[in-house]
Amino acid sequence: MQLVTVSGPPSSGKTALLSHLIPVLQSAERPLGVVKFDCLSTDDDQRYRAMGVPVQVGLSGNLCPDHYFVSNIEACLRWGQQQGLHWLLSESAGLCNRCSPHIKGVLAVCVIDNLMGLNTPKKVGPMLKLADIVVITKGDIVSQAEREVFAFKVRQANPKARILHVNGITGQGAFELASLIQGAPDIAALDGGRLRFSMPAALCSYCLGETRIGEDFQTGNLKKIKVSA
Repeated sequence: MQLVTVSGPPSSGKTALLSHLIPVLQSAERPLGVVKFDCLSTDDDQRYRAMGVPVQVGLSGNLCPDHYFVSNIEACLRWGQQQGLHWLLSESAGLCNRCSPHIKGVLAVCVIDNLMGLNTPKKVGPMLKLADIVVITKGDIVSQAEREVFAFKVRQANPKARILHVNGITGQGAFELASLIQGAPDIAALDGGRLRFSMPAALCSYCLGETRIGEDFQTGNLKKIKVSA
């Protein structure tokens, strides 16, 4: 089965991208499914089911969605195998710029949009820098010059990635992405596999429910700012 991880910052156009990608893949007459990871709620699964696609939904709640993803993606892969799927598309929650939901040997897609600012690509961590494919959306809203400069900034951040422009409204560019996904490696199991980069640090007192402010209430994995005089 071919597993593809699709990640990106909030509102970058991940769901819109998949909504155009899925019909192109379906035309190959091979079964596909989606795992939708989110934080508090989602109704994207209804959109996918309306397209005839089996869906699993995972809500991380008060847990880091990146850690939640890694803790559950293996079970989702087994579900896809039980369903007899050829493709399993994993759509992450909108993640922070430090997140890294990419797995070695699994095709990794990062979705980023032109409205995030020209300097945003260098501020995004392994989610962008270690992706195999970077999809840039919302190019119809900015000028050609802005599109070219933004794509150049993405190329600086990730020189090895294939960069695609996809229109989330019309779906233009989805066919090219589908052709790349069809060449994704087959994944039999994830047990013992490795992430491409470590997850953001966790397990401080605030991770565990603390709400009080002050050093007396801070324990665990902490990092302090260096305040200059």
